[in-house]
Amino acid sequence: MYPEADIPVCQLSVSSNKGATYHYNMGKALAPLKDEGVLIIGSGSATHNLRAIGPRGTPPPPWATAFMSWLKTSLLDGRYEEVNEYEEKAPYAKMAHPEPDHFFPLHVAMGAAGENAKAKVVHDTWDGCSISYASFSFTTAN
Repeated sequence: MYPEADIPVCQLSVSSNKGATYHYNMGKALAPLKDEGVLIIGSGSATHNLRAIGPRGTPPPPWATAFMSWLKTSLLDGRYEEVNEYEEKAPYAKMAHPEPDHFFPLHVAMGAAGENAKAKVVHDTWDGCSISYASFSFTTAN
C-alpha cells in the first residue's frame, strides 16, 4: 500500500472485556485524526469461529451466511447502532464470534467514519469453510 514504508503506524488494541459500543466510541474519538491525513484501519474477521473451520472450498454453513447477510445489510443500510448491538440483533452472533476480539476493529473503524458515513463492500471471500474475510470501507458523508 505504501511501498516506501514512509508513514507512521500506530497499533491500537481492542478490549475484549468492553462492548461494541465502547469500541465504536473509541473510533469516534479517533475521527478527528482523519482531518490530519491519518488513515484508520480496523483489521479482524467478519466471522471468526476457529472451532467451526472446515476444509478449504467447502461452502460456508447456514449460520455463517445468515450472520454475514445481516452484517452486510446492516452496514450498507447505515444501521450502525444495530451493529453495535450485534449480540442481540444478529442471527448466530455467538456462533460467528464466540469471542469479540476479531469483530471489534470493525466497530472502531465504523465509529471513526461517523454516523452518516456510507459503507461499501470492497472484498468478500471465505476460507476454511466458516471464516469470512469480507472487507468494508466507509466514506465520510459530506
